Amino acid sequence: MRRLWVLGLLLAISACVGPPPASQPLVVYYQQWSAALDDSAQAIVKSAATWANSHPTTPVAVIGYADPEGSPQSNRDLSHTRAQRVADALIADGVPAQRITVTAHGSVGFAMDAQESRRVTISLGTP
Repeated sequence: MRRLWVLGLLLAISACVGPPPASQPLVVYYQQWSAALDDSAQAIVKSAATWANSHPTTPVAVIGYADPEGSPQSNRDLSHTRAQRVADALIADGVPAQRITVTAHGSVGFAMDAQESRRVTISLGTP
């Protein structure tokens, strides 16, 4: 009887573990002037793809940002490249391209910490 209880508890816990609900965007952070997806970024993208693939009608918004270093045009370009690389990784993990919206904001939305400004957010369930 105790084994069944433990098994039930483990199943309940495993059902709660996984990608976040659609209301919580995932965030990928970058080094300055970089658009490379490191191991932690790839894990975040894989988590988003897993969630998106298990919710096949839900839209996915990928939004890129940059810190204020550099010109506004270079920041827009870099934020777009970052967002597009995340979108490409989602597509490689099976998320259909037509469900993904890519937006680049450059240095708009700058956070107090420049590192936090170098980011891409993945919003699951947001058009």
